[in-house]
Amino acid sequence: MLFWLQILFAGLFVKKPDVVVATSPQFFCCCAGWALSAVRRKPFVFELRDIWPASIQAVGASKSSKLIGALEKIEMFLYRRADLIVSVTESFKTELVNRGIESEKIKVVLNGVDLEKYTPREKDKDLVSKHQLGDKFVVAYIGTHGMAHALETILDAAEAMLDNEEVVFLFAGGGAKAESIAHQAVERKLNNVLVLGRQEKEAMPAIWSICDVSLIHLRNTPLFSKVIPSKIFESMAMGLPMVIGLPKGEATNIIAQNDVGVVVEPEDSSQIVLAIDKLRQDESRLLECQRNCLFAAEKYDRKRLAVNMLDNIVDII
Repeated sequence: MLFWLQILFAGLFVKKPDVVVATSPQFFCCCAGWALSAVRRKPFVFELRDIWPASIQAVGASKSSKLIGALEKIEMFLYRRADLIVSVTESFKTELVNRGIESEKIKVVLNGVDLEKYTPREKDKDLVSKHQLGDKFVVAYIGTHGMAHALETILDAAEAMLDNEEVVFLFAGGGAKAESIAHQAVERKLNNVLVLGRQEKEAMPAIWSICDVSLIHLRNTPLFSKVIPSKIFESMAMGLPMVIGLPKGEATNIIAQNDVGVVVEPEDSSQIVLAIDKLRQDESRLLECQRNCLFAAEKYDRKRLAVNMLDNIVDII
């Protein structure tokens, strides 16, 4: 509530705004955006990055039907009041249309990547030396360590590969499950797991550079067939082939259509192990995926996508 009020208060002092843009999740930010647009009498743009509160239910964070019902009413109120909804996936747009929101006011602008910051580079020598990775094949999970990601599955894969001294599993990022994952790695004596923790944004390209394969994983829940993890685009830009464990949907289609990695069933550690071995042992296939990543990344240039979003906003002003 305090955050909501802070946004509303600060927005009152912005001089001559043309439009109010708010992003979700979580949508209390969008509540403030709608209220501010009403007070300032300006168009309201709802940027939809997740279906919330459905995602709360998907990870089991709340079992209160009354709470979820109340949040869904707020959600639908905001969709209806928005002058423009910018969705990051086609699936989100389809869901909103099926729930009665006008298709004409929903535009799709996918996530993208800053191709000036994220670009292929030599492995960072300092990081390689510090973590003794000179002769290692580094498989990385980089990003939020949350309840939605089922990261225990990746630990299971690491445990299954303990006898392979060439492979290291790297975790970098923070989140609700970060401390638990680090603790479990120690408790299970996974000496092939390297946990770096939360990192500054500026450090990420260097961390990506020491990796050979990127792991992308979510729980095996139908809702997650509709999401596109943004780390897909960073992996592409860095030229990193991916092993992606998500329910089949938009994200897995991007991987398959661009031929940039291997799609596995979510929460299946044995398939993750097989995919890693496939890429590690077949150098020509690994190089092919690397080239495909760089080619595909051009389609998701954040500058180009930002212009697309701006054009949609200008249309309603």
